[in-house]
Formats: sequence, structure tokens, C-alpha cells
Amino acid sequence: MNLKKYFVRALHRLQKGPGYTYKELLVWYCDNTNTHGPKRIIKEGPKKKLIWFFLTLLFASLVFWQWGILINTYLSYNVTSSLSIGFKTMKFPAVTVCNANPFKYSEVKHLLKELDRLIEAALERILQPAPGNSSENASPPLDLRLWHQIPLVLIDEHDKDNPVILDIFESNQTAGGNQTAAGNQTAAGDQTSAGDQTAGNETAAGNQTAAGDQTAAGNETAAGNQTAAPPAPANMTSEEKKYKLAVKLCSHQGSDNCTYRNFTSAAQAVTEWYILQSTSILSKVPLQERIRMGYQAEDMILACLYGAEPCNYKNFTQIYHPDHGNCYIFNWGMDEEALNSSNPGAEFGLKLILDISQQDYIPYLSSAAGARLMLHQQKSFPFLKDQGIYAMAGTETSIGVLVDELERMGYPYSDCTNNGSDVPVKNLYSQYNTSYSIQACLRSCFQNHMTEICGCGHYMFPLPEGVNYCNNEDNPGWAYCYSSLRSSITHRQICIDSCKETCNDTQYKMTISMADWPSEASEDWIFHILSYERDMSTNVTLDRNGIIKLNIYFQEYNYRTISESAATTIVWLLSSLGGQFGFWMGGSVLCLIEFGEIIIDSLWITVINVIGWCKGLKQKRAQARYPDAPPTVSELVEAHTNLGFQHEDAGALPRDEALPPEPGTPPPNYDSLRVQPLDVLGPDSDAETE
Repeated sequence: MNLKKYFVRALHRLQKGPGYTYKELLVWYCDNTNTHGPKRIIKEGPKKKLIWFFLTLLFASLVFWQWGILINTYLSYNVTSSLSIGFKTMKFPAVTVCNANPFKYSEVKHLLKELDRLIEAALERILQPAPGNSSENASPPLDLRLWHQIPLVLIDEHDKDNPVILDIFESNQTAGGNQTAAGNQTAAGDQTSAGDQTAGNETAAGNQTAAGDQTAAGNETAAGNQTAAPPAPANMTSEEKKYKLAVKLCSHQGSDNCTYRNFTSAAQAVTEWYILQSTSILSKVPLQERIRMGYQAEDMILACLYGAEPCNYKNFTQIYHPDHGNCYIFNWGMDEEALNSSNPGAEFGLKLILDISQQDYIPYLSSAAGARLMLHQQKSFPFLKDQGIYAMAGTETSIGVLVDELERMGYPYSDCTNNGSDVPVKNLYSQYNTSYSIQACLRSCFQNHMTEICGCGHYMFPLPEGVNYCNNEDNPGWAYCYSSLRSSITHRQICIDSCKETCNDTQYKMTISMADWPSEASEDWIFHILSYERDMSTNVTLDRNGIIKLNIYFQEYNYRTISESAATTIVWLLSSLGGQFGFWMGGSVLCLIEFGEIIIDSLWITVINVIGWCKGLKQKRAQARYPDAPPTVSELVEAHTNLGFQHEDAGALPRDEALPPEPGTPPPNYDSLRVQPLDVLGPDSDAETE
């Protein structure tokens, strides 16, 4: 009940208003505020009033300008990075080791047989052997179906405005400028291998006339056998060698919608072409078969020692990596708890002896020999192509590790994520039960785009559900689509904008040193022992080209933590705002409350005035709608007692047709009922009484 009375009184007070005008309110504020300046405006003379008004307005503007800068600085959410060094027992990192060659050549040779014959024949044509030295004369016919799907071509750039494209396995080609080229082309006599060719060092043999007609000799049959032309003159200058090797990619076979990937070296072109073709072939092989064709743990890991405890290949977790085949991870932490390092130093780290079996490498797929390894966090997927390092065969590689821990602030200070749940890209690497990383997000985003645009997935990335890997038979234009998508800046930027970095990350900084291993004095007995332990043979089955020794250890237990903190906080903002207000105006928080009070009172006066104006407008509209005066009391009584009485509206009839007023019954004379003395009554009254 008391609460109801309070609200009623408050409503009446609101309807009544503050009780003074804007001018009175402003004068009261200037006379009572604690802010310096307004008092002098109302109490000084006319000239000083003007000066103080100008100064107060100027300093108030400066205060608001500074406030705007401070608030904008706070809302930018800048961070500061701090570096701290700690000392503690640390978890040993997960170590992933792979062979640089993904498959044993002896296991995949039957799949790559036709591809190898094609590239060998193409290299013979590129290198231009002397007549009669071609190995294709005695070999079976070539199957050019693979070649026509993704061919290698020579681009003649003698005429830069009208370059001529020469297919290596086509006998007759013509182009603008009356230039013809056969399938046989010779290089300058000083070229000996495909790896030694550079841009502008490849020429077609033949006789070139002044008229610009160029022919390259050679007869190519349907079986692919041909004879080579004589070598080009040895005195040909580099300016005359304007041939480049390129990979031709078309949207579909026989289409004119093609693009050419140029290379400065034939070695690069051959490698890229072989990777595209082998990707198409291997994508149709089941996963278990690919794992079988790779290097097995018992053959690759010859010896293992962690600290003082022996270990073997069973302590490693096997995963299949598309780039490197079978990879093995030590201390991944998936099935068991991660190992701690008891002390820093080489004797407390991980020691491995690996056999990479370099003699079984695929010649055109893996041009580098060695082991690929990477240090990373537990339960994270190893992206060796981005963060891995090579260990060279015939060496002992020592890797000293330092730990950097990164701690980023989340939203709104940085756009990072804790576990990837707020990232709009589906993580395709979650099938490995690994944690989120920005590399996994970028690759998943690219694979999703490729499946949407190209209709199939790339062999190097995990597949979404219901999608198959790309191959030349089912998807003839996949290489063209893949190349266009990979070079598209728009799609790349979409993935960069969609993916986020992790808020907490651990990075391992490595110091690498190498030495020959084993030494010449000890290699005999070491190879005998390792060969016997692996193959149970007294013969030496290992050599320096396939053996690698690794030492991985913490250099020290000092770790660095790089953490972010807010550069501006709410405390900083309030103190800065108060400092500027106090410096320029001599004010405080109470002055702001006073200013807020006058603002509320001004709004109150404005509301009351608006309500009064609305009421007056409503009354004017009512008067315009009913111009006659309201009925009198007698008219209301007559209308109530006499049902036939109707009040005539003066404006109901025109002025010309207005009726004369009808006589009505006069109101009673109430004085006749009053008792009067007899002497007051006149003769008329007596007559009436008689």
C-alpha cells in the first residue's frame, strides 16, 4: 500500500514538472556547480563574462577531444607482450620421424611402370641423344594415355609476342610465323642432364633459315619409336636458346581452356609432372595397401634409447602421412601419459638409429634422401612439410631443444581459439583425434573448397564423408582445377579469414649440429652389428648412404613464456578520463553527477512542455470541430425532461433559410412562491386573488 502511494506521488510530481524554466535551471547550475568556470560567467561583468565563457567552452572542448582519444585507444584492445623465464621439469616433446621417400620402389614399381617409361622417353627427347642411341627403338610401344591427360610441352620463346608450343610426343606441329617442329628436338651440345637445364638453355635441333622456317628432324611412328636429329651447333649462344619446359593443364582432355605452368629448370618441371601423375595413380590404391608399400617400423628403426631406458619400434605410433608414407611418432601421448625429461643434456634425451634404405627410392618422386623429422606437442598432428627438418644420411645429427610457450589473449584482444570449436571450418584432421591447429584448419578449408568446386578431394589431405580422391580417369580436369584453386588469392584469403590461431601454443626451438657417422675406423664393426641385428645375417647389408643417427634432448630446463596482457584496462581508462577532466576543468566525478542532474531536469522540462503543447493542440482541434458554445444548464434540463426538445444547431441551415425562433415555455418565476407582506401587494395582485 505504501508503495502504491509512493508511485502515485511520483506520478503527480512528474506531471507537475521541475517548476522552473531553462534559463532558471542554467543559472542555478552555474551558481551551484563545483566545476571551475561557470560561476565566473554569471558573476563577472559583461567583458569578463565573455572571456570566461570562451575559456570554459575551449577547455570543455579539449576535455571531450581527449576523452574521445582515450576511449578510442581503449576500444582498440591493444596488447603488450611480456617475456618471462622459468625453470621446471618439462614434458619431452612428441618426435615424428619419416622417410623422405614415401614408398619402396620395389613395392610400387608395378603401379608406376608406364609412368616411368613415359618420363624416361620424354627425358631422352629433351636431352636429345645422338642418332641411334635412343632406347625407345628396342622398347615396347608407349602408352600415351597418361601423357595426353597431363602432358609436358616445350615453349619456344624466340618470338615473345607469338610463342610456339611444342608437344614432346607429337610429330608435326605448326604455329604462327611458319615454324614447324617435329617430336625430336635437340639441346645444345653442352647439356648433359635434365637437372642442368635452365630457362633459355633448351633449343630444338635442325636447320633454321633466314626466312624463319624451322624444322626439327625425326620420324615418329604410332608405336612411339623415332630417330633423333643431329645435335645443335656447339657455338649456339644463350640468347638463341629460348625454350622452356612447362606442364599443360586443361579443364578436360581436348579442351582449349588450358593453362601452362612454366619452370626455370627442367628438373623442377619433371618432378612436378611426376608428382601430379603419381598422385592420380596412388589415389586409387586402398589405404592398407599404401601402408604395406611403405617403410615398416621394424625395418626403419634399428635402435632406440630414451635416457637410460631402452626402447624399440613398439614404442612408436604409426600414422600414414600422404607426403612421406608411414611415419612413426614417439611420445605422442595418445594411449599413454607423456614422458618427462629427468635432466637436460644429450645423455637424458632420445637416441635413434634409422635405416632409410636409399637404394629403394623412387627415382623421379623423391630427389632428396634422408629422414624427415619434427618435434611437436602431444596429441597434435605433425605437418612435416611446413615445420619438419631433414636429417642427412651418413651423419649423426644432434638437436638441442629450447621451449617457448605462447599465451595469447582471447576475444576481443585477439582472434584466437582455444580448441577450434568457434571456427566455421570443419576440421578434417579430427579423425586422427588430434588437437586443433591453424595448419589443420587451412588444409581442411582448402580440401572443402576443392570438393565443392572440383567434385573430388586432393590426395594429400583427408577426405570429407562421401567424397573420393581425384584421379585422371574419373576426374579428367582435376589437375587444372587444383592448380587454379591453389593459385586463387580469393579462396586463399577466405581460408585465412576463417581460420584462427590457437590461444596457447608451445614451440620448440632447435639447435642442430652434424658429424659424419660412423667414422671410417668404426664403420666396419658398426655395420656388421646393425646388419646382424636387423637381418640375422653375417653379411653387411647396410651402408653409409642409408644410416642416420639422431640425438634429441633439452639443452636446458629454462623455458621462456611469451604472454600477452591488455595494454589498456578499465582502471587506466577511468584514471585517464578523470585526469584530463581535472586538469582542464578542475572537475571530479561529483561534477559529472551535477551535470547529469541538469541534463535530467532539462529533459524533464522538455517533456512537460511537449505534453502541454500536445494538450493545447488537441483542444484547438476540438474547438475547430465544435465551433458552437456548449449547452446551458436549462437546455440540458429541458432535454432531460422534455423528450421532444431538440437543440437547434445554428449552423445546420444556411443563413438565408434560417427559421425564426420558436417561443418556448418561460422558466418559472420562483419569486412568486416567496411570502410577502400585504402592503407590498398591489391592486393587481388583489384582483388576481379575487
